Amino acid sequence: MAILEKKSSQHLIELEDKYGAHNYHPLPVVLNKGEGVYVWDVEGKKYYDFLSAYSAVNQGHCHPKIVGAMVNQAQTLTLTSRAFYNDKLGEYEKFATEYFGFDKLLPMNTGAEAVETALKLCRKWAYEKKGIPENEAQIIVCENNFHGRTTTIISFSNDEVARKNFGPYTAGFIKIEYDNLSALEQALESNTNVAGFLVEPIQGEAGVYVPSEGFLAKAKALCEKHNVLFLADEVQTGIARTGKLLAVDHENVKPDILILGKALSGGAYPVSGVLANDAIMGVIRPGNHGSTFGGNPVAAAVAVAALEVVRDEKLAENAEELGQLFRSELGKYIEESNIANLVRGKGLLNAIVINDSEDSDTAWNICVALKENGLLAKPTHGNIIRFAPPLVMNREQLLDCVSIIIKTLKEFEK
Repeated sequence: MAILEKKSSQHLIELEDKYGAHNYHPLPVVLNKGEGVYVWDVEGKKYYDFLSAYSAVNQGHCHPKIVGAMVNQAQTLTLTSRAFYNDKLGEYEKFATEYFGFDKLLPMNTGAEAVETALKLCRKWAYEKKGIPENEAQIIVCENNFHGRTTTIISFSNDEVARKNFGPYTAGFIKIEYDNLSALEQALESNTNVAGFLVEPIQGEAGVYVPSEGFLAKAKALCEKHNVLFLADEVQTGIARTGKLLAVDHENVKPDILILGKALSGGAYPVSGVLANDAIMGVIRPGNHGSTFGGNPVAAAVAVAALEVVRDEKLAENAEELGQLFRSELGKYIEESNIANLVRGKGLLNAIVINDSEDSDTAWNICVALKENGLLAKPTHGNIIRFAPPLVMNREQLLDCVSIIIKTLKEFEK
């Protein structure tokens, strides 16, 4: 039997560069194995994963319960479309609605699809229940948001890299400053056609910006006062990442529409969903919305297993404890550092701000050096490095990672 040639990292990077669209700028590492908090490259080098596929792999790489559920279902029935019932979807919908405390789940596949679903749901509710004239509904969003890259979503983005030369853009959105209650109140009071307020409880892609304490609760109260739906995009912050099951739970906020994705499958399969109560979800009728793969049997089985892992392994509690430790240990170093300004975050969604301009390559170079030292992370918005390890990490591993990060930062001290 011929021995298969083992491809080098450089060869595989060159393949992607030649045959793939250049819509990403990955760190120069080629991974081919993952387990728990670790990943390995094709040369066999082991790394701590400190990105978790943008918080999709909260339950750790290749969690045996999740993978087992996926393999078992994939060998039985993979897809029926929604033209027929299948024996997994109803069980998943019951499990998820009870788990998060809502009446109904609308299953989709990706985070951006779930956001689009929530926007449609909010508008339809506005026309049929609130009485806003058709085609006049407005949805309030926040500056520096990241909700995906579909045409509608980039229409209310102020990230010019994601937005420029993709117009014409979709109307119907009002942008306000994030974490600004006065701006929200003014927008609500000056326009009677506002249907909803779409917000990330923590702005992840923007650099892990945590709003002022009380912002979410007061924003929800303003929405209730004006009969406006509160839409929480928890695609990245949900499923135990911030030390609670949902980031809004830190302020005991119950969204009118909850948007989930990423860790809803533990990173094993594309699964997203929108949850709402009957008074809102009831406006969706046959033909209004759908997806061939949304609610397929594999997705349903995987999502139930993924949520059970979060509950049974107490991942929210672990994220809360280790997040405090991470910020405390990094904070001690940063007090004496001239390369990093601050560390911020909640749970195990954190970031450090590098002491350089946004258009510098310092944060990128630090991430390359972190890779050489056995830890994978990625910059966001130029001079910010996001840290989001799998939530199955233990205290000893976290402290080892803190040592690697501090050691690497010291190499860049000015």
